[in-house]
Amino acid sequence: MTELECDAVLFDLDGVLVDSTECIERHWRRWAAERDLDADDIMRVAHGRPTVETIRLVAPQLEAEQEAARLDSGEAFDTGGVAKIEGAAQLLRSLPADAWAVVTSGTKDTAMTRLIHTGVPVPSVLVTADDVKRGKPNPEGYLLAAAKLDVRPARCIVIEDAPAGIGAAHAAGMRVVAVTMTHSHGALAEADAIAERLRDIQISRRETQAGGRLLVRIGEPRMETAT
Repeated sequence: MTELECDAVLFDLDGVLVDSTECIERHWRRWAAERDLDADDIMRVAHGRPTVETIRLVAPQLEAEQEAARLDSGEAFDTGGVAKIEGAAQLLRSLPADAWAVVTSGTKDTAMTRLIHTGVPVPSVLVTADDVKRGKPNPEGYLLAAAKLDVRPARCIVIEDAPAGIGAAHAAGMRVVAVTMTHSHGALAEADAIAERLRDIQISRRETQAGGRLLVRIGEPRMETAT
């Protein structure tokens, strides 16, 4: 088991706190078919990035802002294929409100729809694509969340599921725990630790704040033995 101390935990949303892969891919594949683009090529880079930046990568010939606005508006209130991730709500409710945040590449409308639909608590600090000029893998979103929590970046741990998010967190000077929800171990190798599932991550408050107010443990949950 790996143990890391910190003062705040910053969570990605999709693939970490909510399972929205089916919904996201459905919208991208529909858009790709309409534009005569290879959907598989798009999905290799879309996870973890803002829509507009994905379009700039895969279809630089298109008007990225216009295309992204259409895609985002269609996805924002769609809950089809959006499901809760086991243990997400319980984990967040166990943390001090000023010790965690959500940083997502989606819009605020999309994030709020998914949080409410799955019963995941709405954080006091929610950073979305609407709040930054540059999305992941740029560190702007994670740095903004740390500033809003009044926590030094080096004292934050990020929970991510995509290479773009890992890159953003490291660029911000933060450590990263990756969950293998949407990518393989190999694709997430740059993370500081890897968990198979969110419920393999336990976060507890420390009795003394020397070294950090939170302790993050990464490993298989302990099995209760019958007596």
